[in-house]
Amino acid sequence: MSNASRRQYEVRMHRVQAYIDLHLDQPLDLEAVAAVAHFSPYHFHRLFLAWTGQTLGDYLARRRLEKAAQRLRGQPDSTVLSIALGVGYGSAEAFTRAFKARFGLPPTQWRKLDQADSNPDQGGAWSNDEHGFSRNPDEGDPVNVRLIDRPPVRMGYLRYQGAYGPALGRFWAETFNPWLATQNLGPVARFGIGHDDPSLVPPEQCRYDCGVAVPDDWVPNGGALVTELPGGRYAALDFEGTAADIGAAWQAMMGRWLPSSGLQLDARPCFEHYRPASRFDYQTGVFDCELCIPVAPL
Repeated sequence: MSNASRRQYEVRMHRVQAYIDLHLDQPLDLEAVAAVAHFSPYHFHRLFLAWTGQTLGDYLARRRLEKAAQRLRGQPDSTVLSIALGVGYGSAEAFTRAFKARFGLPPTQWRKLDQADSNPDQGGAWSNDEHGFSRNPDEGDPVNVRLIDRPPVRMGYLRYQGAYGPALGRFWAETFNPWLATQNLGPVARFGIGHDDPSLVPPEQCRYDCGVAVPDDWVPNGGALVTELPGGRYAALDFEGTAADIGAAWQAMMGRWLPSSGLQLDARPCFEHYRPASRFDYQTGVFDCELCIPVAPL
């Protein structure tokens, strides 16, 4: 019963975090968010603090600014005011003050930075060495991105929280893959969903779901939860390399391809798609997958 109870708490808290990210442009008071989790407001604020290590107010403030920073980078034609309103700020002035306090620069100046060459300590940011990869793509390499339409996928998943890097690789190898071997699902698609941008979010707060496509009658077990990976239009890039290389590939898509594509990110998550035939070399650490980012017209 204790394991079942904990899974129910996980389901509710993951639902709350997803709801917050999708509704940052709206007022998110304690009562409304507690209702999503089906907890009373009286108890919810204590539970949320215990689960995330932050009060609801602090968590909302952090996610609003992180999402805004992503959109400043991924929506080059959007005004600072529209981005501010889109994450719940009432004015560009209030947003600019909060953004500068968080990142050390006002949004207009921060947007102009070449992110690949910026000082990782600027504005209280952190080195991506903690995530185990470099963000500097080779400017000479072409970014061979294609646009695809994907159906929604029912997905069973296990969540990892921490730095994206060697520890995440160990989670795949030592936790997710042994669990997956017990599911008798056969050769099916797997997915890795990074909910947080490691260039903006402290390593210990980054969330990542290791998932697998499951049929409608599949029942979560072994600590797994179930969700739906949204369908729709995505930009996709075939990747082959090691965990040390994948950050540069993501950055090439976001920093080089996206700004000139005529498209922008929307609220759906980015993810790695591992086809049933995807390979992993245990000796070299080389693997292949498809990197997918959700896109919409500017």
